[in-house]
Amino acid sequence: MKIGFIGLGNMGAPMAVNLAKAGHKVTGFDTAAPEPDGVIAATSAAEAARDADVVIAMLPNGKILRAVADQVIPAMKTGAVFCDCSTVDVDSARAVADAALAAGLGALDAPVSGGIGGAQAGTLTFMVGGRADAFAAVEPLFQVMGQKAVHCGDSGAGQAAKICNNMILGVTMIATCEAFAMADKLGLDRQKMFDVVSTSSGYSWSMNAYCPAPGIGPKSPADNDYKPGFAAELMLKDLNLSQQAAESAGADTPMGALARSLYERFVEREDGLGRDFSAMLPRFVGRNG
Repeated sequence: MKIGFIGLGNMGAPMAVNLAKAGHKVTGFDTAAPEPDGVIAATSAAEAARDADVVIAMLPNGKILRAVADQVIPAMKTGAVFCDCSTVDVDSARAVADAALAAGLGALDAPVSGGIGGAQAGTLTFMVGGRADAFAAVEPLFQVMGQKAVHCGDSGAGQAAKICNNMILGVTMIATCEAFAMADKLGLDRQKMFDVVSTSSGYSWSMNAYCPAPGIGPKSPADNDYKPGFAAELMLKDLNLSQQAAESAGADTPMGALARSLYERFVEREDGLGRDFSAMLPRFVGRNG
């Protein structure tokens, strides 16, 4: 396929490279990052999108997505698909999809899970919203960039799935960190706690796959001085999106709201900026009730 790729940062660049390695013709554009090896450089987003079968975007937020969509949708050929892999608010995802459909294009919102490592390894999970025909057209590309793509429903459903998933992740990571900090104060060995919880009713991805305690469980950012696999400020972004969506939908999410407030404090007033989101553990260890 001919692919336009807009946004070649830490996530977009390896995704674009994997598509080029698979034999697709990838033309990329980014306002700051250089084009990686195998990706043809464009001088604008519109140029990258022109004549493409699929245009993929990986952008920081909904405002930038809307601005980029305004540039690329008029440049795309009829029948092509605009596939946004950014994590943005549901309203922006639906607005961009509506504009694409009105222009005779296919449209997908397809945020990802798996982080930079997953982007590099081609093991991302895609949560996809949009029409079935557009999903079928882009599915071969999802298979190159990831290990799983789930068609979640109509436009906006992919973003809804992503923010629901990450709200759960933010809440469970906080609970996991609280429990380790309390175990320390109760004199319970961290390894013993892991051995029990990881095989009992308290198990979770935060405990079993991404343990916030250094030296416990599989290797995680905790074993690398909490250098980010998934930065705390990105978790805060996703929790802000979850609470924006909850307010819009009239959903009661008190745990999500509390997690958002704790990560907001951690990132903006404590030492969380630039650290992994699991660095909540030393934060709780250093505090008293």
